[in-house]
This record gives sequence, structure tokens and C-alpha cells, in this order.
Amino acid sequence: MEQIGNPHDKFFKETFSRLEIARDFVLHYVPPEITALLEPKTLEISKDSFVDEELKERFSDLLYQVDLKRKGKVFIYLLFEHKSYPDPEVALHLLMYMVRIWMQYLKQEKKWPLPAILPLVVYHGKTQWKVKRTFHDLVGLPDPLGAFVPNFEYLLWDLSRYSDEEIKGGAFLKVAFLLMKHIFLEDVGKRLPVFFGLLEGLVDNRSALQYIEAVLRYASSGSSHVKKEDIIKALKEVFIDEEGDIMSTLAEQWIEEGVQQGMQQGMQQGMQQGMQQGTMKLLSRQIARRFKVSPDSVHPMFAGLTTEQLEELGEMFVDAESLDEIRVWAEEKRLAKSQ
Repeated sequence: MEQIGNPHDKFFKETFSRLEIARDFVLHYVPPEITALLEPKTLEISKDSFVDEELKERFSDLLYQVDLKRKGKVFIYLLFEHKSYPDPEVALHLLMYMVRIWMQYLKQEKKWPLPAILPLVVYHGKTQWKVKRTFHDLVGLPDPLGAFVPNFEYLLWDLSRYSDEEIKGGAFLKVAFLLMKHIFLEDVGKRLPVFFGLLEGLVDNRSALQYIEAVLRYASSGSSHVKKEDIIKALKEVFIDEEGDIMSTLAEQWIEEGVQQGMQQGMQQGMQQGMQQGTMKLLSRQIARRFKVSPDSVHPMFAGLTTEQLEELGEMFVDAESLDEIRVWAEEKRLAKSQ
């Protein structure tokens, strides 16, 4: 049995816990007659999980709440199935979750009517999903009994049925779906430059760097066909520039130091350093532009600062009146750290 901590589930949650990706998914993949009823900008993630301890061995859940254009709300329930074969029990599990959501809603809100729930399933197994998607199909029903059995149909996205060109959305969503679609294939390593290329130009954004880290971690740990050399080659091919970008720096670091404690751990350590370098590079450009100096003259101020202090600097420099004020601030931080 696949454990909930496996890389497929982790990457899915890291991806769809980002509101901009969830909204992108709703806009591009939910049927237009449904999206026409929704206010996508109101979409938010519910912190409640309705997967019990036993089911956590097999499933992950994500629940979103979104306003209707008319009065009311709808819950978008997203269940991720990541085994290598379709599971006919999904409709049964969805029904269990839907009932729990409604019960929790009544407990908290104490009002009727119940909100609508839109059950969605994203699947990326090795074979196509051929299981019927209505709950009635799970029950042996003589005709007269049909009216007494709950029934619903869930929406399914089987990535194996999409060509690469048919996968839509912004860069983050497209990279996620393309990587999930190909993760079990032997040639996935050769496709990485194409996937990474969609993220080119986003490395000056810290949030984007964090997502790129998740992509790299999934590429390395989610497939037995991806080698360290495949990732390094793809990074250098896509992200290297005349100045030497943070991604190529990371790739060179792997080459020089090797991966001493396994590929995934080495990647996490390298990405932390790469992200810190990326933050410093971004701050250098912003501060240099603000005070009309060379980025090279700004960079030495960052020596010895932690990632958290760099984030703090990213907020304080906006209100700083001079470059000297930033230098004094950075020196005070270094002194405080040494005491």
C-alpha cells in the first residue's frame, strides 16, 4: 500500500495548496457552465481535513470554498488518487467525505440549506481511468430500488488522456501537470528542460523559487528514471546566463560537492543555499535600482545574514532613506547574531 508521505502526494499538496494554482485549475479545467456560477477570486483553502487515520494511508484531500455569484457558497473537494491503477472505491470514499463536510458545516454554521459540493478527482496513473464515475454503478440495484440509493458523479481529470499541448494554465500549473503526467515514463529525464523552461524568468521571485524547489524534489524522488545528471543538465540548459544564474550555481555546487547523503537530501540543502543566493541577487538589484548604485557594491552588505534576516531586509529597505542606513542595519544584525 502506498503511503501518504510518498512524493506524489507531497508534490500535489505543495502545488494545490497555492491559491493561485487552485484558481488557475478551476478557471481552465472545471466545466465552463460551472465556473460561470463561481467567483474565482473568492476561492480559499479550508483547513479542515476529512480523511480519517485509516484512509490517510491511501488518500490525500484538499478542500476549497468559493462564493457563488448568487447568494451561497460551494465547496470544491479535491481528492488525489496517485496509485498506478484506477480505484473503483473512489466514489464511495468521496461520498463519505461529502457527508462529513456537510455534518461539519451544520455543526459550525447551524443553518440550512447545505452548501453544494463539487467532487473532483485528479489522476495520473500508468493506465487510463476506466472505472465508471457514478455512485449507482457501485451498487447492485434492481430497478425499483434505485430511488432509495444516493447517487452522484464526480469530475475526473485523467492526465494520461491529455496531450502535452492540451494541458492548459499558467506556468506553475502546466509544469505540475506535465511532470505528473510523465513521472512514470522512462524518458521523463529528457523532458525536464522543456518543463523547467516554463519556469524561466520566475527565479527572481522567492515564492517561485520555493515552488521550483518542490518541482526539483518531485522530479528526483518521484521517478526511478531521473538521474542527478538529468536535473543538472536541465538546470544548466534552461537557467544559465551570462551573469551565472542561481540555478546554474546550484548545478555547479552539486557537481563539485557531490550528493553525500542521497540525492533528495542534497537537493534540499542545495536549494536552500540556492534560494538564499537568489534572494540576495534579487535584493541587490532592487536596492541598487533604488539608490542608483552598482549591484556589486550592495552585495557585500548581505554577508553573514540568515535567510530570515534577508526576508526582513526585503521589507525594511523600502522605507530606508539611504544606503548607509541599510549598511548599519545589516551590521547590527551580524553583531546580534555573534553575541
